[in-house]
Formats: sequence, C-alpha cells, structure tokens
Amino acid sequence: MPDLASLAFASPLALLALPLPLLAVVLLRPRAASSAALRVPLSILLNAEGRAPGEWAPEPGRRAFPWLAWAAWVALVVGLAGPQMISASVALPMSGRDLMLVLDVSGSMEAKDFTLDGQPARRLDVVKAVTRDFLRRRAGDRIGLVFFAENAELAAVPTFDIAAIQDVLADTEIGMLGRSTAIGDGLGLALKRLKDSSSASKVVVLLSDGANTAGIVSAQAAAQLARTLGVRVHSIALGSDTTAGEGAGEQVDAAALEDIAATAGGESFRVRTTDDLRTVTAAIDALEPTRIEGAPVAIARELWPYPAGMALLLCLMGFAMGRRT
Repeated sequence: MPDLASLAFASPLALLALPLPLLAVVLLRPRAASSAALRVPLSILLNAEGRAPGEWAPEPGRRAFPWLAWAAWVALVVGLAGPQMISASVALPMSGRDLMLVLDVSGSMEAKDFTLDGQPARRLDVVKAVTRDFLRRRAGDRIGLVFFAENAELAAVPTFDIAAIQDVLADTEIGMLGRSTAIGDGLGLALKRLKDSSSASKVVVLLSDGANTAGIVSAQAAAQLARTLGVRVHSIALGSDTTAGEGAGEQVDAAALEDIAATAGGESFRVRTTDDLRTVTAAIDALEPTRIEGAPVAIARELWPYPAGMALLLCLMGFAMGRRT
C-alpha cells in the first residue's frame, strides 16, 4: 500500500500572527494634527507641477507595494509556522525476541557424512550454509552466537545486524576452541548472556554432533538453569546413527540433547542429512515466528525554506521598486 503524505505545521500557533498588520493599521492610526493646516485642492498642486488634472495617477510601483508587503508577510509567517510534509515509513518487522545460536565446533564436525551441492561436505560447512539461510529469515530477532568445543566462546552478542552474524559464522573453523565437546559450557554461556535480557521471548538453538565430554557445567544443570530463567531451548542432534564417514568421531548423544530440550520447554530434532537440517530450521521458524509489524515511523520533510525564500524575494522586489520611485 503506498504511503500517504499530509501537510502539517511544526508551530501552528505562529499562524496567529497573520492579522498583526491589520491590527497595527487600526491601532496605530496617525493622530489628527493639532496645529492649523491649509487644505490645498489637487488641481492647484498639479498646476504647480505643470500637469493637467487628468494626468494624475498613482505610480505603478506605489500601487503594487502594499500587495507585495502583504504577500511577503504571509510567506514569512507561514515559514515561521514550520510547514512539513508528513509521510509514514515502511515499518520494519520485529519480534522482541533474543535468540542465541549455540553451535558445536569440536573435532567431530570435520566428518564428511553430509552433502552440499551434491558433493560430500564437512558437517561444519553444511551447518554454516544452512544457518546462513536460517539467519536471513530471522529479520526482527536479535541474534547472538556462541561456539563451543573443549571451551566455549561468546562470538557475537545479540544484535539486529544479521550480516555481522553471518560474517562471524563464515570465519569460524574447527580446532580454535579445542577438539572435545562441552555442551554444558556452551549452553551456560548463552544463558549468562540472556539472563539480564529484557526481551519478552528468549530462545536458544543448540546444535551438537557429540556427547558432553568436557567442561565444568553439566548439560542437565544448564538445562535446569534455562528453565529457571524462562529460556526456551531447542536442540538439534547432528550426525549419522553410526560413526561411519570420513573423519567421523564420537556418536551424537541424541538422548541427552532431547532431555535438555524437554527440561527447557523446547523441541528436540534429529538430523542425519542436509535436507533434514533444512527441514529442522524451517520447523524452528514455525515454532518461533519472527515477523510482527512494527509501528510505522512518521518522517517529516521540512518545507519552511520555500515560503521563507518567497518572503525574501518579495522583500527584495519591494526594495527595488521603492528605489525606482
């Protein structure tokens, strides 16, 4: 639907100054002369100037001068009132949700038991590609990013800048946080970030392809904390049911991830193929709808320079005509 524009004034009370010249004419009339005066007929004055009585007429500039003055005054007052063209901008979608992605970057993510564009691909590369598409659909959420392996790292605080999150995701590599899997530490770090959030909805999407083999926080303790804080956790168990596949490591602990989601009020998903992962991200989109129309923002285009410029031009015209007469 096209935006509708309307005319408004920033200071409409300034328009009350429009009749001031009329009040000045009425209230500041010249007083009657107190001394004696001699009234001279117009014909005698014209004879003194050498002109016939029919030749007299006011000069054109003097006839137009009052109208110029009035027009300049009206333009000046309208400029002072601050005319504006008000139009409504397109409202950005918003959800009021903080969403933390907690992604496993342990050594087992090197396994090439998934495909990308018809070719064998590492689990991490597939996660990156599918997550990029997922992020594009999350406009309106504040997205944060936590990576975990043997250690956990807050890679990005929650932000509306989806492009920045995608850049951080693209630069992530296996081995930068160790080779083991500390699911509890990764989830705990995300919860620490969400603990003081004032968002109406707080969600964690936890993806792992292994079992909790490192860290100081147990996965179940982190899930209990999420429940206490009112943070919903959706878990994704990634990987085949066996350890087959180039570079495959430990088998995913799907039961533990399912228990985390159940404790924290979320849903759990089992992913064995790239298509499974795309289906899961679509399902999470349905569980956590993003687009809520925000209130449109009024944008004011200032128009006062036009009447102000007209007032200046009329004053200059009056000055020039006065010089000629």
